[in-house]
Amino acid sequence: MTSDTSIGPLSHITLIDLTRARSGPTAVRQLGDWGARVIQVASREEDYDDFPRRNSDTQNLRRNTRNITIDLRKPAGVAILKQLVATADVVVENYRPGVKHRLGIDYEALSAINPRIVYGSISGFGQNGPYADRPGFDQIAQGLGGMMSITGLPGQGPVRAGIPVADLSAGLFLAQGILVALLERERSGRGQWVTTSLLEAQVAMLDFQTTRWLIDGEVPLQAGNEHPTTIPTGVYETSDGYINIATTGQVMWRKLCETLGIPEIIEDPRFATPVDRSDNRAALNPLLSAPVRTRSSAEWVEVLNQAGIPCGPIYDVRQVFEDEQVQHLGLTATVTHPALGELHIQRHPVTLSRTPASVRTAAPDLGVHNDEVLGELGYTAAQIEQLRTDAVI
Repeated sequence: MTSDTSIGPLSHITLIDLTRARSGPTAVRQLGDWGARVIQVASREEDYDDFPRRNSDTQNLRRNTRNITIDLRKPAGVAILKQLVATADVVVENYRPGVKHRLGIDYEALSAINPRIVYGSISGFGQNGPYADRPGFDQIAQGLGGMMSITGLPGQGPVRAGIPVADLSAGLFLAQGILVALLERERSGRGQWVTTSLLEAQVAMLDFQTTRWLIDGEVPLQAGNEHPTTIPTGVYETSDGYINIATTGQVMWRKLCETLGIPEIIEDPRFATPVDRSDNRAALNPLLSAPVRTRSSAEWVEVLNQAGIPCGPIYDVRQVFEDEQVQHLGLTATVTHPALGELHIQRHPVTLSRTPASVRTAAPDLGVHNDEVLGELGYTAAQIEQLRTDAVI
């Protein structure tokens, strides 16, 4: 291997990555950051214009991997993949459900070669059912999964979230499932098929909003910048910008009113309980907003936090990485790409005290590890050249 991937709690795990777009690579990235030896099997041509190898998005998604190119439409290409799988621990794919069966690389086919294989799959809407064959995309899942109906200002109409919630959460859920399957394999000695979908992940991410329907029989609506049930929580204008203020419970409610200099509204019957405040938020918010507008954002962040009231600034992305706490946490890592030079990308957000995750290598160009990986499988230089001639790699 040309890079050191012997570091991390999953350094004993070999993962064959058949993913594309975002949800699948998100799952793989989690395991690669923990040290898994990732071999991405890509097509011989770049499949997605949105993810060219050297753009910033791909560099973040595909770090800590080696890359080989195989045409899986050809028997010789499938044969190479099966050789890789024979000694691997994990396979991850996010094709439409029928594609892997058509190629002969589904779980049943690969587990026949390696019964210990943990096979992870992300689809748009599930591996079966009436929508199984539909093309999956994050924004479609956000709409179908309810997210867009509760995002945005009241009456604004549906609004997508500013990040690909379905893609990212599906990737995280799949990585979690794969880790559980690897743990279970320690007892049983057998792998298994781990599946999730953009739709399942998106519905799961609704969390308390689903219980409002399933248990309370209430259909959640858009609440804009206000919390839908905990009031006052929301965005408030200051003398020079905006801040977030979040309060829960009666003790914090009293502290907020006292700190804002409006103790007289504490006992106002319209705002006496959390339910009252929620029912009368239209009357409450102007009373809170007036004193907040008299001081700067920085002043209120300091004063309210000192009083024990959660309050924070509202940053753009540049300001996020300039913040002293973000800098203290070290939320970026530096890697070097042979053509792009030094790159700053996000580090893994979870820290283990003994065996931390690491960002070790930049995302490689297509096929740069073909000779290396095939050589590890026992292919000679002449055989590798023939595979190139035959357009298999």
